[in-house]
Amino acid sequence: MDKTVYLAMTGAKHTALAQAVNSHNLANINTPGFKADQVDFRSVYINDPNMGSRVYSVVNGIEAKLDSGSINATGNPLDVAVNGEGWFAVQGPDGNEAYTRAGNLRVGAGGLLVNGAGHPVLGDGGPIAVPPASTIAVGEDGTVSIVPVGEDAENIAQLERIKLVNPDPAQLLKGKDGLFRMRDGSVAEADAEVRVSPGSLESANISAVEAMVEMIDLARTYELQVRTMRTAQENDQSDAKLLSLS
Repeated sequence: MDKTVYLAMTGAKHTALAQAVNSHNLANINTPGFKADQVDFRSVYINDPNMGSRVYSVVNGIEAKLDSGSINATGNPLDVAVNGEGWFAVQGPDGNEAYTRAGNLRVGAGGLLVNGAGHPVLGDGGPIAVPPASTIAVGEDGTVSIVPVGEDAENIAQLERIKLVNPDPAQLLKGKDGLFRMRDGSVAEADAEVRVSPGSLESANISAVEAMVEMIDLARTYELQVRTMRTAQENDQSDAKLLSLS
């Protein structure tokens, strides 16, 4: 009986975790540049000579899917999407450099260029400050240009190039804040080959249909595991009655 309980108990626990991760993915389906998470499980034997046949599941880790979402035109000059491989460099909440694919940019408090989550966008010299301007545009190479207030449209001034990087995906680790960082704590070098598509945004790499199907499948799996534990309990009670009669 206890063998069954071990499998069903740990299975139900981790199915609930997988459901929470899937729900989080689904909640961010409209978040530009969002990368879905996936949970990896494996089964292991209990390290006990008296319980060597007992198996339970453990979490191998939660990793992000790094495939690209679709690029959709918005017409907003401050919306930019990485064209192909690459990342925008931003300043994370901890003050350190981090990476994201979210290119829904705007001018925030203090004139800093930030993305939709409020993370300051980095250039070669740190956060990019935007002076008062009548128009702001981002070029395909990430160069931010403005027309200063009171100037003619022809008087375009280049501010700075957004730091675009393209590290080895295997070296990136997603944090709880949704930003990516190098696993070894280093800073990725700027890559002049990375290009962006102005007036566009990358969608989350999530399929609503697939996420809903997975949600239903996980719910059924959880229900089955709970039912298995209940059946094991009923069998144990039946065994106890038989022993008491004997």
